[in-house]
Amino acid sequence: MTTTTREPAIRVRAVTKSYQDLHVLRGVDFDVAPGSIFALLGSNGAGKTTLVRILSTLLRANTGTATVHGFDVASAPGDVRRSISLTGQFAAVDEVLTGRENLVLVAKLRHLRNPGAVADDMLARFSLTDAGNRRAGTYSGGMRRRLDIAMSLVGNPPVVFLDEPTTGLDPQARIEVWQTVKRLAKDGTTILLTTQYLDEAEQLADRIAILHQGVIIQNGTLAELKQLLPSAEVEYVAKQPTLEDVFLALVGDTADGAAMPAGGESR
Repeated sequence: MTTTTREPAIRVRAVTKSYQDLHVLRGVDFDVAPGSIFALLGSNGAGKTTLVRILSTLLRANTGTATVHGFDVASAPGDVRRSISLTGQFAAVDEVLTGRENLVLVAKLRHLRNPGAVADDMLARFSLTDAGNRRAGTYSGGMRRRLDIAMSLVGNPPVVFLDEPTTGLDPQARIEVWQTVKRLAKDGTTILLTTQYLDEAEQLADRIAILHQGVIIQNGTLAELKQLLPSAEVEYVAKQPTLEDVFLALVGDTADGAAMPAGGESR
């Protein structure tokens, strides 16, 4: 993951949003470096989704400014939309179509040349080639989410918004999505991730901003945020396996796209 002195991929300054007497955002400021993962951490109702909708031009702020990939979200919404992809809290795939057909459809909507080749490339990129000709409705939650992210990345947008990407997923599916997000950032994509899961932000983010009651109350690296609390007393104990270690040891680390028994469908 790269962080440089270039202009921020996302810049937010004094953004507010209210609905009559309900003040959802009360002056939000932050920058996101190109090619980094920025986690916006907060509880339900903190304003995370509202902010993402503003940055993706689906909603207008009351006051303040925001730029994405160098374009102002208010004055150049078309340029912003061409520079981003948005993946919401729930996978937006057509379950009647196959995985490949979903990708071909998106490629055609984006007016890309050779949509079949584009679809095949995305299936390979997201380890879905073996499942490409199966109906998306037979996919597990992790596979469906990977397909959803693949669809949003058709055309290689430089900035990606992931709004609560692992909501409702089982532990193994969450890990698969985390691996996908890390690969995207490694390839240079800028990612703004909203989550209410502390471990998700800890696993993925280069920087973490905590949004509370409509304002950013802290913004820093994981190490910087940990320094806000006093050091714990050190005790030397034998390392115990984590729940994740136990879970993966019991179920194995098999890919969702693996062949299934005849007549079986992954759920």
